[in-house]
Amino acid sequence: METILNYFETIPPLHRGIIIVGGLTFFWIIEGIMPLFGLSYKKWKHAIPNMFFTLTTILVNLPLAFVFLKSSDWVVANNFGILNWLPDMPIWLYGILGIFLIDCIGAYLPHLIEHKVKPLWMVHLVHHSDHHVDTTTANRHHPLESLIRYVFTLLGIFVIGTPIALVFLYQSLSVVATQFNHANIKLPKKVDHLLSYIIVSPDMHKVHHHYKLPYTDSNYGNIFSVWDRLFGTYMKLDTDKIIYGVDVFPDETKNGNIKDLLLQPFQKYIKPTTSIRE
Repeated sequence: METILNYFETIPPLHRGIIIVGGLTFFWIIEGIMPLFGLSYKKWKHAIPNMFFTLTTILVNLPLAFVFLKSSDWVVANNFGILNWLPDMPIWLYGILGIFLIDCIGAYLPHLIEHKVKPLWMVHLVHHSDHHVDTTTANRHHPLESLIRYVFTLLGIFVIGTPIALVFLYQSLSVVATQFNHANIKLPKKVDHLLSYIIVSPDMHKVHHHYKLPYTDSNYGNIFSVWDRLFGTYMKLDTDKIIYGVDVFPDETKNGNIKDLLLQPFQKYIKPTTSIRE
């Protein structure tokens, strides 16, 4: 663990880019071999807006990384935050605990809040309005959402007392995990189910992308599924019943157009409908 943390403390931007591109490429290939849903859409055309928002996410986060660095240096130097208030522990336990806590405060919490606060939901809508969820959907976030998530991660640094190595390690794990659980891949049901007790599996996360409540408001987890199970937001739905998108924003043409997606947060809020649990 010490070697891993030393590497991520000074990980070059190029290496972070390789992780993003490498993960996308790997799961893109796997989708073609073992798809969950048949490829009835134009995959390359579908990927264009999603890749655009992947780029905007990078452009928002990279220049602001120095704030993470300064904040992490401050909490470590001032012995501030949960990790710094706990008794000494083995480095492997320190790393795992830190990643778990970042996953809760920096990912699960803002995701839940985005679904509960109307203006934030309209920003997050860009992610949910994808009608063909696959690995490229993982980073389909409006630039405003990238800023929102950034603020929560920054908050997590101060609450948890996270060194920069753990921040960068978590972000790298998060990228690959979300590319995996959004990927249009079909795992054996037993394998997927077993994985869902530890991490957010593909079938588990697909429920979150169902087009109607209450399923849309469930399974908020990013890497670890424990938070949904612990806070009562875990739900199951057979994958053959899942329909992607958002019921009150059904225009697939607009939901696949970059200009319309950039303006999507500024549309009038429409209350989602709730279906009877299937």
